[in-house]
Amino acid sequence: MTEPFLSIIIPARNEERRLPSTLEQVVHFIQESGLSSEVLVVVNASTDRSLEVASSFAARHEIVRVLAEDLPGKGRAVRKGMLAARGRYRFFADADLSMPIAEVRRFLPPAVDAPIAIASREAPGAVRYNEPVYRHLTGRVFNTLIRWLVLPALQDTQCGFKMFRADVAEDLFRRQTLMGWSFDVELLYIARRRGIPIVEIPIPWYFNPDSKVSVVRDSWRMFTDLLVIRRNGVRGVYD
Repeated sequence: MTEPFLSIIIPARNEERRLPSTLEQVVHFIQESGLSSEVLVVVNASTDRSLEVASSFAARHEIVRVLAEDLPGKGRAVRKGMLAARGRYRFFADADLSMPIAEVRRFLPPAVDAPIAIASREAPGAVRYNEPVYRHLTGRVFNTLIRWLVLPALQDTQCGFKMFRADVAEDLFRRQTLMGWSFDVELLYIARRRGIPIVEIPIPWYFNPDSKVSVVRDSWRMFTDLLVIRRNGVRGVYD
């Protein structure tokens, strides 16, 4: 497979429990959709059996590839997968599949023909399921900061499902400097500076209580990342 239509990149850090079900769902979707596709699992600084589980699954499914990334950081894992992918469209998805994988059709031609399409829990038509009020409010506060500081027009930049056309992925991910949770905000900021259109796709989203994001631990780091992005923009780092 030299150039599949779609690459699905799944960053996985300590996901041995979720990976079997997630990969089964992804492969089932690909088989039913008929789309020429590949799946890249990027096992990221895991201390559990994620690499073994993913490799065992890949041995039984030729469309699945496994990459190992020794250094931590979701952004680093997604970057590795995006730059190793061969698809004309490259979609990264959280391992918990809080958005059903079948929804990926809505990010691709003929439904949408855009260089970047991102999942939105706030765009008209989106539905959130089982999300605690405190998580929703925290997310909206952080998104308000994002709009004030770096991306004034986007309603939801934090949802972990995003699609990039191959040429755009190659350009943006090579300019990426943040390797943690805020990496996708940086990528969208770079895209806006370069005049690349971004489309928000309303999705059904299911809250997962096992989310790896900690409101207390990660909020301050994310805020300081926004200041770094703004400073980098002023200094021309992304030009």
